[in-house]
Amino acid sequence: MGFSEKLRNIRREKNLSQEQLAELLNVSRQAVSKWEQDNSYPETEKLIHLAQKLDISLDELLLDKQPEIKNTPEQQNNHTAFGERRITVRSSLFTKSGDSFGAYYKFSIQKNLFAGKNQPKCVLCGTDSSSFLGDNLATLGWYATSEDAQKEIDEIYKAMQKGDTVYELKHNAKVKENFFSVKLAN
Repeated sequence: MGFSEKLRNIRREKNLSQEQLAELLNVSRQAVSKWEQDNSYPETEKLIHLAQKLDISLDELLLDKQPEIKNTPEQQNNHTAFGERRITVRSSLFTKSGDSFGAYYKFSIQKNLFAGKNQPKCVLCGTDSSSFLGDNLATLGWYATSEDAQKEIDEIYKAMQKGDTVYELKHNAKVKENFFSVKLAN
């Protein structure tokens, strides 16, 4: 499927008219029409803005990559306005007496570039919303290795694909936090 067909299909999935999409991107309706008819192609800056407004990756928009998670009608209550499934993640990272909860639809690993010997190598972040300023990220857990964090993400996405609504972190490291640093607990 080419760019023009993908754009048309995604716009329709989001229940947007060509005019509404044009307003979001600050372009004419005719420009959107030309893109969808494969008569022209948006500039790079517009492509990035387009992907952000449609809440999809550039890979999904431009390449023959399908999103990892497909929505099903019986899971409508677990979707954002843009049709993405959410999962509640339990983590005892921030609370002393219980779990903290949050519902997220996207996950990423952020490397701790200045990690010392007894410090976690990366952190798992969850996205619960997105705006023109970017994704709203929440820290979900610290990890001794990037492999552990990747295992966690893989398991979270598997749980989402199965339709689970809650996931408890399994591979995160125990840490001690103080004002300036995070250290691995013994």
